Amino acid sequence: MRFMLLICSDESAVVSPTEHMTMPDFIAWYDGMEHEGRLRGGDRLRPSAEGATVRVRDGEVLASDGPFAETKEQMGGFAIIECADLDEAVEKAAQHPVAQYGAIEVRPIWEF
Repeated sequence: MRFMLLICSDESAVVSPTEHMTMPDFIAWYDGMEHEGRLRGGDRLRPSAEGATVRVRDGEVLASDGPFAETKEQMGGFAIIECADLDEAVEKAAQHPVAQYGAIEVRPIWEF
């Protein structure tokens, strides 16, 4: 079963993508997930201020700058992992370095 890990943290503590992938705890998590054959994809996201939120109401497109919610923690990346069930996915998410100071939302992916 595939799960998406929505990786959320405080954007004010910005670390460059290059810096991020030289940090031992991140390297260990990603390498471990790849070695176990669990990592199916993922990436870092640019800051939420560089994005937009889009809604369509009564046929009118409403686009606003930035994140969909005013909160300190924003989604900064995602990973797609393969696990037997939600319990195992939660276990793997708890091992992600960001879980120590941010939040990881674990969501099952619909399989068709």
